[in-house]
Amino acid sequence: QVQLLESGGGLVQDGGSLRLSCAPSDNTFSHVFRLNVIGWHRQVPGQEREWVARISKDGEPEYAPSVKDRFTISRDNSENTVSLQMNSLKPEDTAVYYCVAYTFYGLRWGQGTQVTVSE
Repeated sequence: QVQLLESGGGLVQDGGSLRLSCAPSDNTFSHVFRLNVIGWHRQVPGQEREWVARISKDGEPEYAPSVKDRFTISRDNSENTVSLQMNSLKPEDTAVYYCVAYTFYGLRWGQGTQVTVSE
């Protein structure tokens, strides 16, 4: 059962930008989404999933060192969405990006969206 929906992935050149969005897939999960930390992780085939950024229900962001000063996570409480603005993208940012909700019952993942940065 998919509870999070990601959008906004695609192909971009080195130095370009993309914006990813994450939203609850249905009204049942909407309340949980609004009250929990929401984050982004990414994974390259054959490697472990890597944490990228997260934001508290009150809007406090945290970033992995590899993306700090290039990526910005934000949440729109009126739309109940979380976005990841990615600037100055590098080929090493190429991965499948997953949205995740850190809930009391465990992590809830989206299906992922591919981001490819060409040289």
